[in-house]
Amino acid sequence: MKLIAGVDIGNSTTEVCIGGIEENGRFCFLSSASRMTTGTKGTLPNVLGIKAALEEALDQIHKPLSALDLVRLNEAAPVIGDTAMETITETIITESSMIGHNPSTPAGAGEAVGELIFLENIWKGVSGTPYIVVASNKFSYEEIAARLNQYIPELDVKGIILQADEAVLVENRLNKQVPIVDEVRHIHKIPQGKMAAIEVALPGTSIRMLSNPYGIATLLGLDAEETKSVTPIAKSLVGKRSAVVIRTPHGNMRENILPAGEITFHGTRELCVSIDAGADGIMEKLEEAGEIYDIDGQLNTNVGNMLSRIKTSMEDVTQRQNGDIRITDILAVDTLAPVEISGSLAGETCMEKAVGIAAMVKTQHLPMQQIAEKLEQELSVKAVVAGVEAVMASIGSMTTPGTKLPLAVLDMGGGSTDAAILEPDGTVRTTHQAGAGELVSMLIQTELGLKSRVTAEQIKKYPMGKVESLFHMRLENGAMQFFEESIDPRYYGHVVLLAPGEMLKIEEDIPMERILEVRREAKKKVFVRNAIRALRTVAPDHNLRKIPNVVLVGGSAEDFEIPEMLMEALSEYRIVCGRGNIRGCEGPRNAVATGLLLSYLGNRKSENTV
Repeated sequence: MKLIAGVDIGNSTTEVCIGGIEENGRFCFLSSASRMTTGTKGTLPNVLGIKAALEEALDQIHKPLSALDLVRLNEAAPVIGDTAMETITETIITESSMIGHNPSTPAGAGEAVGELIFLENIWKGVSGTPYIVVASNKFSYEEIAARLNQYIPELDVKGIILQADEAVLVENRLNKQVPIVDEVRHIHKIPQGKMAAIEVALPGTSIRMLSNPYGIATLLGLDAEETKSVTPIAKSLVGKRSAVVIRTPHGNMRENILPAGEITFHGTRELCVSIDAGADGIMEKLEEAGEIYDIDGQLNTNVGNMLSRIKTSMEDVTQRQNGDIRITDILAVDTLAPVEISGSLAGETCMEKAVGIAAMVKTQHLPMQQIAEKLEQELSVKAVVAGVEAVMASIGSMTTPGTKLPLAVLDMGGGSTDAAILEPDGTVRTTHQAGAGELVSMLIQTELGLKSRVTAEQIKKYPMGKVESLFHMRLENGAMQFFEESIDPRYYGHVVLLAPGEMLKIEEDIPMERILEVRREAKKKVFVRNAIRALRTVAPDHNLRKIPNVVLVGGSAEDFEIPEMLMEALSEYRIVCGRGNIRGCEGPRNAVATGLLLSYLGNRKSENTV
């Protein structure tokens, strides 16, 4: 038996399918495997992942690599997906006058205004002057309380700022009830002698005065211009339980203005659009520009810098000069991104309107042929580059039970969304568009303020629950799940992701409802919008109602909620839509690799090596 391998190099995974041709000419599928893609899609480091996937698939049929007679690679490599995020806002406060965070254990309640004084200098205090006392962690909570009790009768202490997590311990020992904010890491940066306002909300509520620009103006006596400049500060404090705002002289407040900028589409028509227009305006202008040759941004602006970074990041990968790299498609989505207020004392951020962009980066050449040659050298097996990815996905998807021509295919991967429609007469129309799973992960990480991209990936992939006792959890759909044995106490009170066979705790303190909202909106913004855009591109006369059925393939088609979202969105066009089941056994995976083998059967005369 002669063995042929189809190899699909994707942005995230490399999939292979092994087929055999018997002496009587009968063809059969033998095995398949999937491994993480090594390196950037379409580059020489891919060879390592290809070999690993081939070894795994051949092990299943107890054959060595040397038993292979031919390897067929997909030729979709000249397009690489990348993502980036920029805020739309033009003004960023670079030198702020506040600290404000959300410790879990402030003490007391109410508002206070006073002059900042460090505990070690409290003896310098003047009777009749309102003070807010600042205490670093070089003092124990007993020392802080004792010293304050000593001076409270003669000084007007209005509030306290602590570096350590000891607000309640200090409050319990004080002779006077005042609002106390703790867990201020960079307490040494607080300027002594300045006026400050402090606010602590009651449990279950959030601050009201310091999250309102006019509230800050009221407490600190600001004029109209100063009130305008503290708006980002107030926004950053919305929903927090405690905060401090410090008034500095007007000269200490500086702004760094970087325009949002314009995107230029070089296509059938050359058009410009401001990023301030938002995602809808950008995508409408993209469609008006027709077939795109290149996309760039205005110099020395937010979006110009972003698109330039995307192009230059490809230089090392492709070993090409920037002029050889073109952006041929983008997907823009509206979102909110945290912007750090430079000069803040506790790393505060405010959420600003932003646009996330997935860009399709194309070069004149990427070393697909070099990959084939390297495989031949290392495996001593004939390797050829054969088959456009979207066409191969269409052929492979035809092995899904219940399909017929004409057939539309959506291949949803990590970096791009491919669409193709295969007509009964054999003609195929394809499109390759930016935006898929990686952009969803970036949106989730950005909007939830997650430190780790891995956590964002896990949130994207798995449903959630909240452990409300040691014997039950509330699932994201509202149902309750009970357990005969107690849940690990480490998960108690936390939101967990329900991965196969285990629970994954989300370390950040974010309500489950908020995570659910962000996750679903991110998937709709990327996958639903991109699916309709891609299908309209390949549909006859660009009319979606002329597409009878759609098969969903690729890694993102395995998602637990994306196919249902697409079914709902496409139902208004009366399109039958669902996950593919390649060869009746693979699910939505392995469509391209399977198509590479099936297409070989019709090309045996041209590839007569086996």
